[in-house]
Amino acid sequence: MSKIAVIGSNMVDLITYIDRMPAQGETLEAPGFALGCGGKGANQAVAAAKLGAEVLMLTKVGDDLFADNTLANFQRFGIDTRYVQRMPGVSSGVAPIFVQADSHNSILIVKGANAHLAPADIDAAAQALRECALIVLQLEINVDTVYHAIEFGRAHNIPVLLNPAPALPGLSREHLAQLDFLVPNESELALITGQTVDSPASAHKAAQTLVASGIRHVIVTLGQQGALYVGEEGEFQIPGLSVAARDTTGAGDAFIGCFIHHWSRNRDIRAAMTQAVAYSACSVTGLGTQTSYPDAHAFAEFHRRLDA
Repeated sequence: MSKIAVIGSNMVDLITYIDRMPAQGETLEAPGFALGCGGKGANQAVAAAKLGAEVLMLTKVGDDLFADNTLANFQRFGIDTRYVQRMPGVSSGVAPIFVQADSHNSILIVKGANAHLAPADIDAAAQALRECALIVLQLEINVDTVYHAIEFGRAHNIPVLLNPAPALPGLSREHLAQLDFLVPNESELALITGQTVDSPASAHKAAQTLVASGIRHVIVTLGQQGALYVGEEGEFQIPGLSVAARDTTGAGDAFIGCFIHHWSRNRDIRAAMTQAVAYSACSVTGLGTQTSYPDAHAFAEFHRRLDA
């Protein structure tokens, strides 16, 4: 059994490529714009599906044209959409994204229909969820729904992975302790632990406190420096890859999508992290979020170029 359940958000990405952010009251011309499918949950689901994973998606879309596009996008990648529900009279989630010339980005999030994904929706999908090997969560939906999903996973012996993004203060320590995997970046790790995290060494120290609290595996994404593991299987770091970045939007979701695909197949954390670091690096060489995620063939080609 290797099917992955992603319980989370979908967004329509409204991507504007800019030379710089305008000052208050200033109007600037931007060199480019793109419309794409995004949202942390959808991104992670699509990345895994592109690599060949069998994915079940639980999310909600609005009562608008964006919803049709989102559903068609899921179906194009073979994602199970039985539990993607429309919300009458509500907009779909949108994410205006501003990408600067140096590849760094700024993002706004409007949850829209995502805010209506409720604990009852998890219960309604209980039979399908019990057939999954992993439940994957983020924080672009209501935190009570996230907590209910963690409890569901624990009750049915299904491993649960939480990507605590966007960062949210005051997460329940009781629920965090029930996680099999917590995958934060450095700023999210700092917020959760209350510690300064500005280097691999400080990330390692902060991650140790979370493992001591009960989380089985903590994986900290470090951007260009790769990813750090602290947990039941010891402590190690997977080094990053040097690539010419064009757009870092969605790189963290690319990491998680690749990780869950590989881990659900072989349960080898180190190997899955190694693949995920490479997949994330590959994604930043393209533009957009899901459009930058390679399928299995393109990812293999990326590996061959690295090895050449």
